[in-house]
Amino acid sequence: MQISSAERRKFQRELFTFYDQHGRHDLPWRITCDSYAIMVSEIMLQQTQVGRVIPKFQAFLQQFPSVRALASASLGDVLVAWQGLGYNRRAKFLWQAAQMIEHDFAGVFPREPNTLVKLPGIGKNTAGAILAYAFNQPALFVETNIRTVFIHYFWPDQQAVSDNEIVDVLGQVIDTEQPREFYWALMDYGTHLKTTVGNNIKRSKHYAKQSPFDGSRRQVRGAVIRTLIQRGHSLIELQSIVPDPRLPEVLNQLKHEKMITLTDDIYHLA
Repeated sequence: MQISSAERRKFQRELFTFYDQHGRHDLPWRITCDSYAIMVSEIMLQQTQVGRVIPKFQAFLQQFPSVRALASASLGDVLVAWQGLGYNRRAKFLWQAAQMIEHDFAGVFPREPNTLVKLPGIGKNTAGAILAYAFNQPALFVETNIRTVFIHYFWPDQQAVSDNEIVDVLGQVIDTEQPREFYWALMDYGTHLKTTVGNNIKRSKHYAKQSPFDGSRRQVRGAVIRTLIQRGHSLIELQSIVPDPRLPEVLNQLKHEKMITLTDDIYHLA
């Protein structure tokens, strides 16, 4: 799809007009350009709603205010701070990323996309978001709110819109002079569209319905982590606390991921 200069200006004008009037300008990760804080916020926001992230983000940065502080913490302390956000592997990835920055990059946050994606838990889209928000670089990335805006605006009647199609148009309409604000506006406009005209994300080629949390393996994993935060437990004790037939398999998986350890028949957080 080829976008004319007039169409680009119109899109940008409508987007920034909305953001000026209705944007969430006071989100805590929008009042800083600190690359570490931006990385923390992006990983927290991957699977969790903004309202839940705000207090956890603030508390996390208070406890771990720098890459060095996070890198030197124990995984157990990080998992404790992460409770309430779910998807505990994200906490481990964030912790490992901080260690890699501290040890492999001498504490200097990477600014190149090919380097950023080497950090645990940082894919192409998260790397693009960090580059845009922390360094104001016009990196191209796609996430659910961006899909929502572009499908609504440029493909109002099309099914199975691919991310490649979106990236192609995004590259034509992005404001290269202020990409940080451009993406902030996209995030907020996407949220607005979901609540006013409905969620069109099912028209994305990459849409996949999320499985229910209740009764899922994720629920069992989370219960194990929450239980081991208090103290170590034997298998028998865990079976009484988390009575699920998948528990042994989940424990083996968590051990394989080095989230927990088994010493003298007692499971502990790693």
